[in-house]
Formats: sequence, C-alpha cells, structure tokens
Amino acid sequence: MKLSVPGRVTATAVVATVSLLAGGSIAGAAPAGQPAVAAAPDIPVANVKAHLTQLQSIATANGGNRAHGRAGYKASLDYVKAKLDAAGFTTTIQQFTSSGRTGYNLIADWPGGDTNQVVMSGSHLDSVTAGAGINDNGSGSAAVLETALAVSRAGYQPTKHLRFAWWGAEELGMVGSRFYVNSLSTANRSRISGYLNFDMIGSPNPGYFVYDDDPAIEKTFKAYYAGLGVATEIETEGDGRSDHAPFKNAGVPVGGLFSGADYVKTAAQAAKWGGTSGLAFDRCYHSSCDTTANINDTALDRHSDAVAYAVWELSQ
Repeated sequence: MKLSVPGRVTATAVVATVSLLAGGSIAGAAPAGQPAVAAAPDIPVANVKAHLTQLQSIATANGGNRAHGRAGYKASLDYVKAKLDAAGFTTTIQQFTSSGRTGYNLIADWPGGDTNQVVMSGSHLDSVTAGAGINDNGSGSAAVLETALAVSRAGYQPTKHLRFAWWGAEELGMVGSRFYVNSLSTANRSRISGYLNFDMIGSPNPGYFVYDDDPAIEKTFKAYYAGLGVATEIETEGDGRSDHAPFKNAGVPVGGLFSGADYVKTAAQAAKWGGTSGLAFDRCYHSSCDTTANINDTALDRHSDAVAYAVWELSQ
C-alpha cells in the first residue's frame, strides 16, 4: 500500500493495449434453468507461501528490496511472468517512467470468455525501498498469482474474460495502475465488469476488511466469509490508497480485501478475530522487518481462498 504522497508518471512506451471489459451485472449466480456455477478451488496456502519465499529470495539478492526501478522489482516481475507463460496465459508487459526510473506492469489474459465482460484481479508487485515487502504486497501478488495458476490447472472456461495484473510503482502513488487505466480507450474501460484489488492480505495481527465500493462485489466477498463464520468490517484504512482508486475514478466497479496496515487493532476487533489489541495490524508496515516472518498463515489462507471464490463467482 502506498504512502500518501502522489507519484509522477510519464509514458514512454506501451507494449500492448489489451481488450477490456464491459457492462452488465457482475453478480455470479446463474439464471433459473441454467447450469449451476462451477465451484472455486481451494488455494493451497503452501503454494502461496512458496511464491513469497521466492520474492524474499529475490529481494535478498537485490539489495534487500523489490522497489520501483530497482533490480529486485524486475526480477519479481520476471518470476511471475514465467509462471504465467508456462500456465498458458497471454502476458503483456507495459512500460512507463516514474521518478526517472523505468517501471513495468504485467498483464495476463486467460484465453476465452467474453472480452466485452472482463473480470480483472490485481495487486501491486513493488515494495518500498526499506525492505522486501512480503506482506506489502507480496501477499496480494502471490495470492493473485496462485489464483491465476489455479484457473489454468482447472482448465476453467468462464463466461466472462479473466485478466490478472501486477502493478509497478504503487508505492509512489498508484503510478502503474493509473498509467494502465489512462492508456485505455473509453470503450475498453467500459468493458471491465469489475476490478478486484488485493493489497496486504497476510498481516501478522490480521483483520478481515472488505471494500464497500461496489455492492455486488462486496456481497460476494461477504458471502464467502459468512460461510467461514468469520465476521468482516468495511475497509477504511486504505481507502483511495491502493490500485483500485484509478479504476474507481474511471467509473469501473471495484472491490477487494485487506488485512490491515499500521492502524491499531481495537479490543473489539481482537475479540472478534483474535490477535492482540493495542498493536498495529502490521507492525512491520513499510519496514525492513516485512519479511516472510511477517505473515499470518491463517489470514493468508482465508484471503487467498476468497480471491479464488470471487474470481469464479463473478466470472460466470
């Protein structure tokens, strides 16, 4: 999640503009008389954590971070891209310049589905320069990656088109996602049925926060957690401070999940979710201690499964 300081961006090149998503309800229930929707798979938390281990190794080998314009970011992007290419996705790298350094977005399209109705899921892949950024935002990036790989393993053929994205330079002010949205024609923006954002979903003292921007998307996430018997709250800490903001500002329906950053967990929240009241949801937010040791496995597991649940529900 970004600091509250706007970044600067100057376009230098766009490798491709991909077909986007469009209108209609994003609710996933099949109409009467039609086949029931396919069930989302369980996302193995061990697989998500394996991606986090790789991102940690990349940071360690590249000056301790995966920040915009640094070698660790490009190595992170190359890791994710290789996994997606091997799984049968069509990947596109979008290049931009911010703060005098080259940045990259990675877009991955799953073949098939109605490209006039695109369900898009994304996360920022960059860290701050202070550390490896494993919760912020390796956690969201790894969960989105593993969900995409689950789509491939299942041979999933949804009615709508699936697109996944990993954004650069979010920490400088949602630079990469803003560049992407601004690069789209009005028609292509209108083809995006919904954008789902996942920024910090493995916080060590976690909460279960759901974006309330779009009612249908919010309802989908709440239904998943209700099935687990896990209470949720509306996400307010990161409102407007992550990559959903450029989409929302462009009129795209948005939603997402969050497990908390440097806000302090209350006694009521600790009673509801466990953990420790009076401490931040993530005491290592934007710090050098945001490593693989800075992850709550239960939160990461639940939130990763929720990512897949929403992707399946909203794309049918």
